[in-house]
Amino acid sequence: MQPKFSPFLRSPVILACFGFALIGINGGANGVLLPSLSTFYHVGDATIGTLFFVSSVGYFLSALGSGFLTERLGLRWPLLLGTLTSLLGLLAFGIKLPFILLLPARLLAGFGIGIIETGFNVYTVTLPRHAVLLNYLHAFYGVGALVGPLLASSILAGPWEWNSVYLVMAIIWLPLLPGIGVFFNSVRLETREQEGKESRSGNVLSATLRLPIAWLAALFLLIYVGVEVSLGNWGYSFLLEVRQQGTVVAGWIVSGYWFGLTLGRFVLQPMAERFEIGIKVLMYACLAGIIIGLLLIWLLPYGIVAAAGFGFIGFCLAPIYPLTVALIPKLVPPRLGPSAIGMLVSISIIGLALFPWIAGILAQFHGIWTLLPYTLVLTLLMMGLWYYLVRQNVMDA
Repeated sequence: MQPKFSPFLRSPVILACFGFALIGINGGANGVLLPSLSTFYHVGDATIGTLFFVSSVGYFLSALGSGFLTERLGLRWPLLLGTLTSLLGLLAFGIKLPFILLLPARLLAGFGIGIIETGFNVYTVTLPRHAVLLNYLHAFYGVGALVGPLLASSILAGPWEWNSVYLVMAIIWLPLLPGIGVFFNSVRLETREQEGKESRSGNVLSATLRLPIAWLAALFLLIYVGVEVSLGNWGYSFLLEVRQQGTVVAGWIVSGYWFGLTLGRFVLQPMAERFEIGIKVLMYACLAGIIIGLLLIWLLPYGIVAAAGFGFIGFCLAPIYPLTVALIPKLVPPRLGPSAIGMLVSISIIGLALFPWIAGILAQFHGIWTLLPYTLVLTLLMMGLWYYLVRQNVMDA
């Protein structure tokens, strides 16, 4: 019989899912707003690209503070800090600050979102059936990423300017503040309960950075993000140029890829639990599914195969990120859990820029057809890294 959650536990979980949906809305809306930002501030794409860079820096810097803050203050205060800094970042765009001031604002937003994502991941890992809940949590990010472009484009289509989108997002972020203050007031983590059992000397981040297994897991997640975002960003170009699909059809296929990613996070882990399939086997099955999907699209040059293949790949990619986070408590000492999760989340952000950039270089010099063998090689690397992770004998079969 599966354990049930008390009403007390249910409210923080719902709030965490809401928070992840907000992060997804923010990420999805940003892409739609780039042309408006470029036009309003009279800057080119290269200059606009610095916003992504400073956001990633802020995200990465959150790793330096999230573990320490969580260990000292619990979850409520870091989550409140992350929400406030994210709101400040949104409001800076909402009031149309000069472009030079948008850079520190985006840094703040990235830092805040990194703390929020780490905090909600850390909390969810402490709950019963956390692998399922982590999949739900990240599925709501996908829901937000689907809603974000619709929200932004709908506002831009009306009589409002681009900054109205940021003001609306700031308003819908506001409920997080009282929600965190109420529902995370009494939350206690295992790391704090064991204060008297473990030595608390030394910095948690430096201790985490000395763990080879943490770096191995971070590298695995880094490559995963590279595969996910490379296919999501360059798949449209591949479908247009290599498979000669129309713009509308190609757009629908890419949407199907992201829909498969969202759907898989809702259904795969619960199905695995029902059939008593462990994390190790599920991960191998998902990685094998990605390889099969890539080979089908590569070897069978038909539009219907590409549509089914992209959706299937998204579905198989779905549980990899949350399952990796769920694995962390089994890999590191309890005290280092929050810092290790922050490290994973922050390092994975590097994959958002690095691997799509490499895919773009390959496409420019050798053709966009290289997308499939490129992501296939990355997936095989993930398979090898997963093999070393499961050798730690911390998972059920």
